Amino acid sequence: MKIAQVTPLYEAVPPKLYGGTERVVAHLTDALVDLGHDVTLFASADAETKARLVPVRDQAIRLDPAPLKSDLAAHMTMLSEVLARADQFDLIHFHTDMVHFPFFSKCADKTLTTLHGRLDLKDLPGVYSRWNEFALISISDDQRRPLPFANYAATVHHGMPAELYVHSPRSQGYLAFLGRISPEKRPDRAIEIATRLGRPLKMAAKVDAADKVYWETVIKPLVDGNPLVEFVGEIGDHQKSAFLGGADALLFPIDWPEPFGLVMIEAMACGTPVVAFRCGSTPEVIEDGATGFIVDDMEQAVAAAGRAHLLDRDAIRARFELRWSATAMARRYLDVYGELLARRPFGKPVPAPDAFMLGGATPANGALAATA
Repeated sequence: MKIAQVTPLYEAVPPKLYGGTERVVAHLTDALVDLGHDVTLFASADAETKARLVPVRDQAIRLDPAPLKSDLAAHMTMLSEVLARADQFDLIHFHTDMVHFPFFSKCADKTLTTLHGRLDLKDLPGVYSRWNEFALISISDDQRRPLPFANYAATVHHGMPAELYVHSPRSQGYLAFLGRISPEKRPDRAIEIATRLGRPLKMAAKVDAADKVYWETVIKPLVDGNPLVEFVGEIGDHQKSAFLGGADALLFPIDWPEPFGLVMIEAMACGTPVVAFRCGSTPEVIEDGATGFIVDDMEQAVAAAGRAHLLDRDAIRARFELRWSATAMARRYLDVYGELLARRPFGKPVPAPDAFMLGGATPANGALAATA
């Protein structure tokens, strides 16, 4: 199958540091190539991929030092390049939310769009009603709740390469928080859980410009004043195995409708259980009492974090390999690709013969018979 993968341009593929969507695209693309498919990736030039790369920008936007840049212009240029090559592919798989809809409406039947973000934003219903010819993938069933009418083809959960993470049969006794410092991720809850247990907490987190005030006024004072808390900062893939594998548990104390939450399966890949609040996708990802615990309040969270070390780390890693590998994700997508391709017409329809030809006579023979 000839497949195009179209990624956002904000991060490299895979990201150098923090980044979710581009990381998923990187691993899906490589897994599809490993399964024998002809894959073309449209991305920035710093992408690392097994696929054929079509570079549409010199580097990813976020780490580009240029002081002035336009993310809209960059994405429009990429979409123009994809459209010019559209006939080369059996299927074009977009990961760019809805920005491509007006450009590709005439060939929507050969596209698939994975929705990676939250769908409870004010202006989205109008978009997904107006362009309902595009087949959509949700990354969790819960993600669909704000837009139940949208044209979903399937839910496909994310996956990660098993070989990217080292399984740690034993932890080093601390709790971990990995993600963004933002109000919806609730790092304050992670600090409270560790403090109430008297356990060390390591926080590997990115501070976006939009969250700088929250960091400076709410979280940093809790970190600076607590000897149990170590703020590590933003880390890359090569550091995650040691960071997550050394933890008794990953704390995922979110307070928003998380569409998926890659860090949960990254922890499982290291054999580390996850303590997650019941929000968004977490009940779909965590098997309560097996790969972690789903909790509803702080009392449950503290108790769960205190007993998480009792879970079987080997079994958690085995569960990751079965459910959450990049290969498992790619196979789920291939099922959807096949269903979409089967719906498309094969070639041009053959015109029905004229009524007088049904008996086998040609127009010429019919005319001759009439004059005989």
